[in-house]
Amino acid sequence: MNIKKTSLYGTATAVTLTLALSACGGTGGGSAAGGTYDKNATVNIGSLYEPQNLDNTAGGGQGVTEALNGNVYEGLFKLTDDGEVEPLLAQEHTVSEDGLTYTFTLRDGVTFHSGKKLTSEDVKYSLEKVLADDSQSARKSSLDVVKDIATPDARTLEVTLSKRSISFVYNLSYVWVINSEAKNLKTSEDGTGPFTLKKWTRGSALSLDRFDGYWGDAAASRQVVFHYYKDATALNNALLTDAVDVVTSEQSPDALGQFTSNAKYKVNDGDSTTKLLLAFNDKAKPFTDVKVRQAVSAAIDDKKLLESVWDGYGKEIGSMVPPTDPWYEDLTRTDTHDPARAKKLLKEAGYANGFSFTLDTPNYDPHPTAATFIKSELAKVGVTVKINTITPDEWYTKVYQNHDFTATLQEHVNDRDLVWYGNPDFYWGYDNPQVTRWVEQAEAAATEAEQTELLKKVNRKTAEDAASEWLYLYPQIVVANTKVSGYPLNGLNSQFFAYDIKKKS
Repeated sequence: MNIKKTSLYGTATAVTLTLALSACGGTGGGSAAGGTYDKNATVNIGSLYEPQNLDNTAGGGQGVTEALNGNVYEGLFKLTDDGEVEPLLAQEHTVSEDGLTYTFTLRDGVTFHSGKKLTSEDVKYSLEKVLADDSQSARKSSLDVVKDIATPDARTLEVTLSKRSISFVYNLSYVWVINSEAKNLKTSEDGTGPFTLKKWTRGSALSLDRFDGYWGDAAASRQVVFHYYKDATALNNALLTDAVDVVTSEQSPDALGQFTSNAKYKVNDGDSTTKLLLAFNDKAKPFTDVKVRQAVSAAIDDKKLLESVWDGYGKEIGSMVPPTDPWYEDLTRTDTHDPARAKKLLKEAGYANGFSFTLDTPNYDPHPTAATFIKSELAKVGVTVKINTITPDEWYTKVYQNHDFTATLQEHVNDRDLVWYGNPDFYWGYDNPQVTRWVEQAEAAATEAEQTELLKKVNRKTAEDAASEWLYLYPQIVVANTKVSGYPLNGLNSQFFAYDIKKKS
């Protein structure tokens, strides 16, 4: 499931920020040297992540971000594949001296796919859609600092915050600008991106056509089609038989040999921000006790799990912070595999004979495999695990919304999401007043250096408290036929920009 998160980004707060704009620029990979690119090509993309619906404020999931973000919908700003924030639909913006008022000037000449001209009212509508009571966007909590949204004229948007938010511009890169008059957004769209939605056949494919009225550089190919597969084997077979040209995220490392040994394919090992978590409900016994959480973490051999699932790809991670985040520190030493220490901690916590708990486990890979491994590891220190396998929809309701769980497995795909641990109402229930203060101070920081230092403190404290058990950092492996190039390598936050992909004729 695509868990979006509160993120932090530093901006200047008292100067006019007029930024050079780039449309559809990318740092895509590939090695399709030589030959002629076909501007009328259809690029076939293979994925395991079909959208649940097409509305990212209605639980659309990881798949809707992958297919539509940047391709069909755009924001005032965009997060590049390198993790930088660049202006997109915002031509320029200014910030008041007190850091509370942001004034945005919209790019002129932008139209939606329906033909309607973009106005500030559409941007206001889009922000309000994220902030609405029925919104399922995890971006909602990070934007609750929005106090007022005004539209002085068609190209000007003025947003007043209730308090400083150094991450405000960063967070706006996640807000899709949608036609305020659009309907049925779960099954249709009306964005401003370089592609329009042609057809979505549930369980099969989602096709996008080049939008001839796009305000920026035209998409490199006439059409892209996301093909959806239920397992990694079927996805790899599709690449081998030319049914797809590129796989967005390889999930079967055992199968990589057939691609690395074949000059027809290129295997790209990019940077991931996806963490696999054993998330404790820190408000439910026995995980209210820090020693129990530390014991469970010490009992699990993260390195062995990573090797068994990813065969040498990916990284061990000792906290919620991946190496690409500004406040990263290597904290794997706080979570070393030590069964003897685990037993000692359990005894100190009053569980010398162990305990049992239910692990709510999503039913898609790699969660069942990881759950079985965890069950085996914890049995060695006397802890009994009952695995309860559930669907993504069930997980969202049971765990994320209702907090009705003791422990769960989940991947968190986004960067800069450490700050969730500052929210005691978040689904895992970690409640440390000092951490909450540090997160709040970091968000109100005047400089990036101040923000970074505070979040390093949060990183260390949550790691020491074993607020969760961070099992490993996923690799980001994009495998493609060498006839295509221009695809993204890192896929931060599950986005997969397809507009620069070129295909040789």
